Amino acid sequence: MEATLHALGEIVLKGLPTFFLLLLLHFYLKRTFFAPLEKVLAERYEATTGARKQAESAMARAEAKAQEYEEALRAARTEVYKENEALRKQWREQQTVILAEARAKADSAIAIAKAEIAGDVRSAKASLQSDADRIADGIAAAILRRAS
Repeated sequence: MEATLHALGEIVLKGLPTFFLLLLLHFYLKRTFFAPLEKVLAERYEATTGARKQAESAMARAEAKAQEYEEALRAARTEVYKENEALRKQWREQQTVILAEARAKADSAIAIAKAEIAGDVRSAKASLQSDADRIADGIAAAILRRAS
């Protein structure tokens, strides 16, 4: 057993320089490679996060601008609709005035035509009456001539 322990001690003694070399290599790599690498990765993460935050704020500003544009567009449409409605109302009023004038002219023309027709009817009745009287006198005279 003592020989085994002695052999084990020799193995450990021979392995100690390798162990210390690995330990020294670990600290050396940690200081010269991994620390700067972690620093670069942290800076990169911060830059990425910052870029994302900038992109998010740019998106928020763009959405706000789009919202403002939509509101301005909505207001312009409303203004145009109001102007169109005012024009339609003005046109309707003008059409109403023109229609009333046309109706008045038509009513006046109809009244004049009715008066002329009534005059023609009166003169036709008077003419027919006088013709009827003359024809009746002629018929009566013809009958009386034959009877005598």
